[in-house]
Amino acid sequence: MENFLGFMIVQCLNALSQASLLFLIAVGLTLIFGIMRVINFAHGSIYMLGAYVGYKVVALTDNFWLALIISPIIVAGVGAIFERFFIKWLYGRDGGAFLMVTFGLAVILGEIVRLTFGTSPLGISIPDALRGIVFVFDFGFPHYRLFLIGIGFLVAVGLWQFLDKTRVGLLIRATAQNPEMVHALGTNVAMVRTGVFALGCGLAALGGVLAAPMVTAFLGMGSTVIIDAFVIVIIGGMGSFLGSIIGSLLVAFVQVFGSYYFPSLALAAMYAIMLIVLIIRPGGLLGKEE
Repeated sequence: MENFLGFMIVQCLNALSQASLLFLIAVGLTLIFGIMRVINFAHGSIYMLGAYVGYKVVALTDNFWLALIISPIIVAGVGAIFERFFIKWLYGRDGGAFLMVTFGLAVILGEIVRLTFGTSPLGISIPDALRGIVFVFDFGFPHYRLFLIGIGFLVAVGLWQFLDKTRVGLLIRATAQNPEMVHALGTNVAMVRTGVFALGCGLAALGGVLAAPMVTAFLGMGSTVIIDAFVIVIIGGMGSFLGSIIGSLLVAFVQVFGSYYFPSLALAAMYAIMLIVLIIRPGGLLGKEE
């Protein structure tokens, strides 16, 4: 009985750590779509870029904690530049324009990473403070994964407080609902959109840095995770912050327990949940049908 209980607790902790990483990526997509109605096809490449920039920072400074700060800032700056020079001209057009432009960005970023860092996977070492394991009955669980759970929780609470309690958060929510009125009241809507796009990219980059010690930084690492992120956003509801949390938890638990109990059907189970949600609620669990 103790072995089964310990196993279940460890598997749940694995799912929570996986959900934390997925949330950092999916919430960026959610924010960008919710405010700007932009489906950012390049979000996976932004995640990959964050991992590679994090690797470079660690290689230069030998400081993982510095990489957690610098990489999201640099990648957020890249996102802001891209939004100001390319995305801003597409508002008001159909979604196909955004898909084509962001797909182009994904290809460009992939080539830049390949030419800059090469094709070999690059690993980031786990800092000494996060090495080791904690035992749950007879099962070991890495300290680093506990750290991921804590980071995911802090980011979720911090974003919630930022969007719900601050003046900037109020402007962001108002822009999502009625950008014309916000502009008429004297707020620079263009700057709000740029800031939101940069924030979404920065969160994805943070996820890339955090994932690199476990999976290494490699070309194409964003291809799989962007599919998971879109599934999460669809399940939770496009533009719903709470929906991205719920979707991340659902997908992570299906991935972790599915990989153990029915590995050949784990991927199908994730899509099955998405289809069921869409049949019952076409706008997602907490989203609005448009």
